[in-house]
Amino acid sequence: MLRKFTKPMLIIALGLVLGFPLFSLTYYAMVRTSTPQFCASCHEIQPAYNDWKTSSHVNNSQGFVADCMDCHLPAPHDTWNFFYAKTAHGIKDVAAHVMGNEYDRQEQRENAYAAFKNSQCQKCHRNILYIPEKRGAMLAHRSVLYPRPGYEKRCVDCHRSLVHVPREIYAYKQYQPPYRGQGL
Repeated sequence: MLRKFTKPMLIIALGLVLGFPLFSLTYYAMVRTSTPQFCASCHEIQPAYNDWKTSSHVNNSQGFVADCMDCHLPAPHDTWNFFYAKTAHGIKDVAAHVMGNEYDRQEQRENAYAAFKNSQCQKCHRNILYIPEKRGAMLAHRSVLYPRPGYEKRCVDCHRSLVHVPREIYAYKQYQPPYRGQGL
């Protein structure tokens, strides 16, 4: 009877001995390569990183920081799509870098904007229908969330120059002038 279970137990033990380190190394590599600083290690990405550092996606009164993955990749809980997109982006960027292809920042920016989906923005910006001091923004967001057929819009259609724009100074959201009707 013991002999009957010996082979399956050895296979399971071998699977654990090999699988756990492999999984751990993969996870470690994913975590280490998922930081904005890692993205900026390519000189082609450095200007985008510098623009991001001065944007309200880093400097805001809420203290929240949206990093590269938050906008440019699917949500991490969608594991397979996240892993595939991260790997595909990484291979593409490394191949372009190693082959010495000229990096056209404007073309890459347009490609990124074309690939954005509203769900990527809505990972963080969930409550966009309740903005009491900005009725126009509420109506605009309603038309994005509940579009009429043929009138679909994307968040980046209006919020195109939000993050990756060269700035002389940091864009602190809390120091912007008050909106009309808000008072000082």
